[in-house]
This record gives sequence, structure tokens and C-alpha cells, in this order.
Amino acid sequence: MTAKLISALAGRMAAAACALALAAPLLHAGAAHAQAQQPAATTSQQAQADAAATNNPATHPQQPFSRVMSQNIFDVPERDIAAEAKEQQTRTREQPGNNAPVWREVNSDQRHYSSLPDKEAGVLIQRTGQSWRLFRNGVITVWGGWLLVLVPAAILAFFAWRGTIPLKSQPTGRMIERFTPLERIVHWTMAIAFVILAVSGIVMLFGKHFLLPIMGHTLFGWLTYLLKNVHNIVGPVFTLSIIVGFVIFLRDNLPSRQDIQWLTSLGGIASGKHVPSGRFNAGEKGWFWLGLFVFGIAISASGFVLDRIVPGLDYYRSTMQLAHIVHAIAAVLMIAMSLGHIYMGTIGMAGAYRAMRDGWVDEAWAKEHHELWYDDIKSGKVPAQRSQPATRTAERRPSTGEA
Repeated sequence: MTAKLISALAGRMAAAACALALAAPLLHAGAAHAQAQQPAATTSQQAQADAAATNNPATHPQQPFSRVMSQNIFDVPERDIAAEAKEQQTRTREQPGNNAPVWREVNSDQRHYSSLPDKEAGVLIQRTGQSWRLFRNGVITVWGGWLLVLVPAAILAFFAWRGTIPLKSQPTGRMIERFTPLERIVHWTMAIAFVILAVSGIVMLFGKHFLLPIMGHTLFGWLTYLLKNVHNIVGPVFTLSIIVGFVIFLRDNLPSRQDIQWLTSLGGIASGKHVPSGRFNAGEKGWFWLGLFVFGIAISASGFVLDRIVPGLDYYRSTMQLAHIVHAIAAVLMIAMSLGHIYMGTIGMAGAYRAMRDGWVDEAWAKEHHELWYDDIKSGKVPAQRSQPATRTAERRPSTGEA
């Protein structure tokens, strides 16, 4: 009897093994077909994710200031949110009041669901936003603030030592037109716009450290609100004046061999020795190329991004952070550099301010400070008067040679 049972069981097991062996190829083929269909179903989603990542260049890992910019939220791997929610519910019952996991989730750059159409609306808190804030309020504010304090102090010390550089020779009374009315209009438009932008920018960046304790939060808030709107309105005017000024003054600011001699002797300011130069010396050319062109373009371009007026640009938080960093650093450096330009154009050199105010300089001034330009005028290469003649001729214009 036992032998018959064992024989029957062995027969049934053999039949089941044969059935599984026959069904194995079919199951394998079905699994392979399912795997083949899965990539096709997710191809469009992957393409959309890749496109989203490509459209966010500010978060590329090789970009500058990567430590103060956000991680690409579209590259953060998806997680099982439902399972984590159940885990949090269990934790809430076991550890009432422990919301640390919730805030870790919120602060993880993980993209959740949001009904808002913005691409980054699903990320409530950006982790590197705190890093950007510390960089702005730390590196830029501290080092930039010290730079804007030390540069004026150095200029005042130099003025106390050297004073206003006087005109050594007596004025001749014969005048040369240094700046045409168009050049002066462009210059003063640029200068006034720059001063408004610099003052409003300094208040917005540093004001909470020296104005807020005096004015209080309410008045300081209204002041910064007003200056912010003025800043945004004057910005395009400044950019336009930079473009026009670059075209007008480009020809006379091209580098020349004489600039090397001027730079090696620091323009003769410290030694008092005369150094020949063209219409603009190497110092003025440095301000034109570095201050006006490089810093001016950087400030304008980043300012347009911050104002969100650049068409076709995705305004991610990381993009705005990078634009703000470029804008702040370039603005601080340009303000510091402009202080030297303003000093030499006002109290630093006699006759320099009158040249930009009235447009005319005495021949003695031109020969003493810009001898090569004066020689070109005397030889006829450059006219002594480039604008339309006024009612009074150049020879009848008064001149004292002083600012």
C-alpha cells in the first residue's frame, strides 16, 4: 500500500515538473515583452526631464558660484512619497510632536505636487538659498563694505599729501574744445544715472547696518521700496548711456604704446614728472575699458535678469541668485573704481572739471596734461573745435586754467 502511494506521488510530481518546464519559455517571453514595452512608455517622460535640466544652465555643476546655487531639482531622484507618508504617520503616533522628518522632507529639494504652473513651485524650500544669503550678507557685504570705506580713505590721504594738481604754466587764453556738447550730454547722463544707482544700491545692500538703527523699520522699509523702484527705472537709462558713450569715446580710448610709459610712471602723479599722452591717458583708458565696458555691461546684463525683462529666459531661483551675485560684485568694484575717476575729474586736477562742464580747456592745460593730443591739434590732424561754432569764438572764451 505504501509503495503504491509513493509511486502515485512521484508520478504527479513528474507531471508538474514537465508542465513548469513547458511554461517557462512562455513566462520568459512575457517578461521580456514587458521590459521591452517599459522604456517606450517612459521615453517621453525622460525626454521632458532631460529638456528641463538642459533649460536650467545656472545649476550646472561646473558653473561658478556653484556652492551658492541650488541643485537642479529636476535631477533629484523620485522617491516613494506614499510609503514615506505612512512612515511619518506611524512616527507621529509613536513620537507625538516630532516634526523633524517633515522639515527634512521640505528642505530636501525634492519636487512635490503643486497646482501652481511654475516649474519650481513644488519645491517649498531651496536648500542652497541659505548659502546664497550667507554669501550675500557675508562675503559681498563685508568685503565690499570695507572696500568702499578704504578706497575713499586712501583718496583723502593722497589729497592731503598732494593736494590739487595745479597748472604749472600760465594760461594762454587760446582755447581748445575738449568735449563737444553731445559728449558732455552723454557723460553727464551716464554720471547722474550712475550716482543714483550707486546710492540706491548702497542703501539696499548696506543700509540695514547703518540706516535701519537710526530710521526704524517702517521708514527704512518705505525708503528702500522707493529706491528699489527708482533703481529699476534708472537702470535702462544707464545702460543706454553706456552704449552711446562707448561708441562716442571708443576711438580715443584705443590702447597705444605711450600707455605703457604712463602706467610705469603712474602718470607722473607721485613723481611730479610730465608724461606725454593722447586725448585720454592710460588711467582714463583703464576706466573706460574696465569700469565702463566690463563692469557696466556686467551690471546691466545681470540687472536685466533681476528685473525679469530678458525674453526667453527661465527665471529659476538659482538663475536669480547667480545674477544677483554678479550684479553686486560688479557694482561694488565699479563704485570703488569710479571714486578715483571722480576725484581726478573734480578736486584732483585743476581745470579737469571745467573741461567737462564747459567743454573747453586752455592750450597750456592741453599741452601740460595731454601733450600728444595737443601736438595733433597744432599739426592739424585734429581740429581745435569739433562742434558747430558758437556765438563766441574759442579765442574769446575766458580761461583761468582752474577748476
